[in-house]
Amino acid sequence: MPSIDDILGCSGRVAARLKNYEPRPQQMAMALAVEEAIQAGRHLIVEAGTGVGKSFAYLVPAILAVTGQIKLPDPPNIEEPFSKPPPSKPRVVIATHTISLQEQLLRKDLPFLNSVIPLEFSAVLVKGRRNYLSQRRLTNATGRARNLLSAETEFDQLRQITDWSKETSDGSLSDLQYRPMPQVWDEVASDHGNCMGRKCPTYGDCFYYRARRRIHNAQILIVNHAMFFSDLALRRDGAQVLPNYDVVIFDEAHNVEAVAGNHLGLSVSSGQVEWVLNKLYNDRTNRGLLVHHNMGDQQQKVMECRFRAEDLFDAVGQWYQNSSNGRVHEPNAFENALSDPLNQLAGQLRNCGKSFPPEQQQDFIAAGNRLEMLASQIETWRSHKIEEAVFWVEESTRRGRRRYTLAAAPIDVEPELRKQLFDKVPTVVMTSATLATGGGSFDFFKSRVGLAQSESLCLGSPFDYARQTRLILLDGMPDPGAEPRLYEQRAAEMIRRYTGRTEGRAFVLFTSYQMMKRVASMLARWLAEENLTLFSQADGMPRSLMLSRFKENARSVLFGTDSFWQGVDVQGEALQNVIITKLPFGVPDRPLIQARLQRIRARGGNPFRDYQLPEAVIKFKQGFGRLIRSKTDKGIVVILDPRVRSKPYGRTFLASLPDCHRVVESV
Repeated sequence: MPSIDDILGCSGRVAARLKNYEPRPQQMAMALAVEEAIQAGRHLIVEAGTGVGKSFAYLVPAILAVTGQIKLPDPPNIEEPFSKPPPSKPRVVIATHTISLQEQLLRKDLPFLNSVIPLEFSAVLVKGRRNYLSQRRLTNATGRARNLLSAETEFDQLRQITDWSKETSDGSLSDLQYRPMPQVWDEVASDHGNCMGRKCPTYGDCFYYRARRRIHNAQILIVNHAMFFSDLALRRDGAQVLPNYDVVIFDEAHNVEAVAGNHLGLSVSSGQVEWVLNKLYNDRTNRGLLVHHNMGDQQQKVMECRFRAEDLFDAVGQWYQNSSNGRVHEPNAFENALSDPLNQLAGQLRNCGKSFPPEQQQDFIAAGNRLEMLASQIETWRSHKIEEAVFWVEESTRRGRRRYTLAAAPIDVEPELRKQLFDKVPTVVMTSATLATGGGSFDFFKSRVGLAQSESLCLGSPFDYARQTRLILLDGMPDPGAEPRLYEQRAAEMIRRYTGRTEGRAFVLFTSYQMMKRVASMLARWLAEENLTLFSQADGMPRSLMLSRFKENARSVLFGTDSFWQGVDVQGEALQNVIITKLPFGVPDRPLIQARLQRIRARGGNPFRDYQLPEAVIKFKQGFGRLIRSKTDKGIVVILDPRVRSKPYGRTFLASLPDCHRVVESV
C-alpha cells in the first residue's frame, strides 16, 4: 500500500523516475496536509509559493483517496429535497481557473503519476455541453444551410465540420484544428434545449453522451471554476451537471469569489437578444429558421420583439450616459415591454413545432426555451428579484456600435458557498500561490468565500529570491492620486528606462486600460527606434497569441492589464523584467465593489482595511510572481508607484513579498 512518502519522498517513486530530482519539503508538507484533511473530512487552505509543486501535492493524495488507500469518513446523514446518494466509489473534483493548468494536469501530471504509482484510477476533463458536436443538428443544419448561413466562408466551414465529424473520435472543439465561427458552431453544437435524449436517432453514437458516460465512471474529474459554479447554481434548483463527489480541490483559488459571483448572478446583453432573434429571422440577410419554414406571421413577431428590444436598450443607454457608475439602485427603473412579446413568440414557436416531425420539432422547442430564458432574465434584472444582490449596466463597443449589458451579482458569495458547498462536501481544499495577506493571515480570504472552519498552511517558495530577484523602488515619483497626468508622464519615462536596461524581455502591468493605451502611444516611436517590439493588449490581439509571440521575440515588451497579472508562465530568458505601474487597488465606484464596501461600512468595518487593501495585496503578489517561474530565472521587478514607500499601507505590500534584494533608485 503506497504512502505519500513512498511516492513524493526523497527516495520515492517520483525521485527514482526524474533526473536531477530535488526534494521539496514544502511539497511534502502540503501533500500530508491534504491527506489528513481528506481522512478527517475537514476543509483546508494552503498558500504554496511558486515552485512548490502544488499539483503533485494534491494529486497524489487524491489518487490515494479514489483508490481506497486513504479511508474517507462516512458521509453525514443529511435528508433534503433533491439530495442524492453519495458516489459508490470515492470521487474527487479538481477545479482550476485556467485552461493551461487543466491541460498540464491531464496531459502531463496525471499520466506521469499513473506511470509511477502502482494503482488503477481514471481521470477525465469535463467540458461544457456546447463543446461537443451534435450529429443530428449537423444533419439538419446541412439540409437548410441556404436559409441559415449567408457568407461563403460559413458554408465552407460547415462542409469542413461535416468532413471532420466522420473522422473525429472525440467530437469536441479541442479536436478541431481551428476555432469555428460562432454562427456556424451554434447551428451544430450539442444543446440542452435542442436535445432529444434517447429518442435521438444518433443517441448511440452521440459525442456528448459518450463523454457523460466517461464522466460518471471516472474517479478524478478536472473542471474549470466556471463549470463548477454553474453546477453549484443548478443544484439550488435540484439539477446538476457533475456527478456527486466527496472531495473538491480548487487550484488558483484566489479567483473563487469572482467566478462564483458571476455564476450566482446573471448577465444579459443587447447583443445576446439580437443574436437569438437573428437565428430565427434576420431581416437584413433574409436568413433564419423561420425563413426556412416560410413562417411569415412569426417573422413579424420577431420584428416586434426586435423593435421592443431596441426601445428597451435605447432607454438603458440614455440612462447610462447620465449615471455615475451604471449601478441601478432601485427596482423597476425601466419599462419592460420586451419580456411579454418574447414569451408570446416562444409559445407560438412551440405550437408551430407540433406540426413537424420530432427531429425538427426540437428546433422550435429549443428556440422557445432560449426566448423564455431571456424574458425571465430581463424581468428578474428589472425587478431586482435576486436577493442581496447588486444590479448594474455595462457599456461596450463592438464594430462601432454601443452595446449594453444588464448585470447582477450577489454582494457576498459567502452565504451561498457555505450553504451549498462547505456544509455539504466533507473536504474542500483551496490552494494558490496567493491567498494570505500581511503576516500570512487567511482571514480575508476565508471571510470572502464563507469558509468559517478550516485548517490552514502557509508555505513559502523553494526559489532563492534573494539571489534571483532585484526589487527596484523609485524615489521622486509623483503621487498618482494627487498628480495623475504628471505621474503618467514620469511612468512612461521609467518604463523607457527599465525596458531599455533589459533590452526588452519585459512585462509592463497596468491597472487601467486607458493608461495602457496612452503610455503605448507615448513610447511607440522610441520602442521602434530601439528595435523593440511592443505587444499591447489594447491592440486586440488574442492573449495566447500575444504570449507566444512575446516568447519567440527576444527584443519585445508586453503591455497587459488584468489577465496578465496572473496565470501567465514565461520561463527562461524571454522574461527578465516585470514593471508594476500602480498598486492594483480595485476601482471603488464600480457597482459591485461599491456595494461590498458599503456593506462592510454598514456592519461597522473599515472598507479600506477589510477589503480594498487585502484584495490589492493578493493581486500585487500575483503580479510579482510573473517573474520567477523556475530555479534558473533571474531578473528585476520595478514598482513605479511611490505609495509603496510613502504610505503606511505600503509596508503591507512589501511585507507580502518574499525576501529579495531591494534597491531604491532616483527618478
